[in-house]
Amino acid sequence: MGRRLWASCWWCLAGGVSTAVLYGSLSLFVSILHNVFLLYYVETFVSVYKIDKLSFWVGETVFLIWNSLNDPLFGWLSDRAFLGSTQGASQISGPEVVLQRLRALSRSGPLFALSFLAFWVSWARPSLQFLVCLCLYDGFLTVVDLNHNALLADLAVSAHARARLNFHSSLFSALGSLSVFLSYCFWDKENFAAFRLFCGSLAAVSVVGFVAVSRLLRARFQAEVGHGKGYDEDKSLKELVVGGQAPLVAQEKAVTLGEYLKQLSKHKNFIWFSAMNLVQVFHCHFNSNFFPLFLEHLLSDRISASTGSFLLGVSYIAPHLNNLYFLALCQRYGVYQVIRSLFLLKLGLALAMLLAGADYIYLLCIFIASNRVFTEGTCKLLNLVITDLVDEDFVLNRRQQAASALLFGMVALVTKPGQTFAPLIGTWLLCVYTGYDIFERAAVHDTAVVAAPSDEVVGSVPLRQGCFYLLVLVPITCALLQLLAWSRFTLHGSRLQSIKAQRQGVQPGPLTDIKAI
Repeated sequence: MGRRLWASCWWCLAGGVSTAVLYGSLSLFVSILHNVFLLYYVETFVSVYKIDKLSFWVGETVFLIWNSLNDPLFGWLSDRAFLGSTQGASQISGPEVVLQRLRALSRSGPLFALSFLAFWVSWARPSLQFLVCLCLYDGFLTVVDLNHNALLADLAVSAHARARLNFHSSLFSALGSLSVFLSYCFWDKENFAAFRLFCGSLAAVSVVGFVAVSRLLRARFQAEVGHGKGYDEDKSLKELVVGGQAPLVAQEKAVTLGEYLKQLSKHKNFIWFSAMNLVQVFHCHFNSNFFPLFLEHLLSDRISASTGSFLLGVSYIAPHLNNLYFLALCQRYGVYQVIRSLFLLKLGLALAMLLAGADYIYLLCIFIASNRVFTEGTCKLLNLVITDLVDEDFVLNRRQQAASALLFGMVALVTKPGQTFAPLIGTWLLCVYTGYDIFERAAVHDTAVVAAPSDEVVGSVPLRQGCFYLLVLVPITCALLQLLAWSRFTLHGSRLQSIKAQRQGVQPGPLTDIKAI
């Protein structure tokens, strides 16, 4: 009797919150941890645990390899059962795919939070702890991201519905960014106890959130599938469809990894999108890596410290808020046109800044901030494009089920090298143009500034000029390359509508309309 009452209360709670909100809230439980991780993990191991330089670079190198390979690895492990085999994949219904994703989130989400905690307590030699913590954290983060992103493709087919889900995800990601501002109140590398307690509180919130939300989503989904109909609590999202999908022509055998890669190599839109996204990942990380350098050498002597902090804060949280407006535009004009317009805007702003020069300080402040905001905003729209590629892959290869997580993983495999190229190419260009080595000459430069203020003015002119040209020429080059690749991408307009119609309406068998999302 008590168990039945508890189940009834649980279902009432599930029915009180829309599924779009529940889906979006999963982003909150990731972002409150991941933003803190990005800001403090290097400083913690360097300044608090005193890791040596060799161990740090060895750990980062191993992490780079693992970071690139784990996305397709976990994607394949997640979706290999869906690729062909009439005795396997055909018995797995669309709703069961969603339930598998939710079960994976309910397990991996708490483990992700626990792996986050492992950074802030010294439990082994710094070199060993650094390597183990990075690999564990990124592994569980990958599983969470892949399943969460795959749900975007599995829960929704229409562009309007996917944009609505992504809207809530961006909104909760923006809320999660507030943990960064709170962290400044607790961060003290000389007295680490308060920061450990803060991180423990964040991890506890994340664990409870993942468990509760994934169970709520599973309860709602199982009830609606069992009744064969959904609640009409949000008519604007009633097009969200999950079905017991079957291909037009059933595959006779399972698809091996080699065959899947061969199929993917013939998927032209995937290739052009990956080329564009590689440049996008490069540009996003270039902005993040060199943002402090631009502030120091272009603006530090012209603006106050509070203005610099404001620019940092705006560049961090504004992309999430700006994405809410971009998603509204996507529903009206389509994702392809919005992304193309953002590339053109990036190109136009960079050309205007190049013509204006580095002496217009306020214009320079606006450009530095807006360049990062628009670039990060574009990154957050690309998941919608990947979900369309999932639909096209499903139709072109007549799959039993859409291999959503695997396709997200393959995109990550191709594009994540951009994270490494960004600092390497950026520092190389700066060194070639100005002769300034950011690693070897930083201390010398700082000493010269203190000892000889008059030399600073003379010596810093080429460095300042080099930073300015790096600031404007990289966006120009990236925008031109992206516009070229994006012009070859054909999955939009009538072709996109045809693909969606084939996935949503042509397959035999009834579709379950999940109207509560």
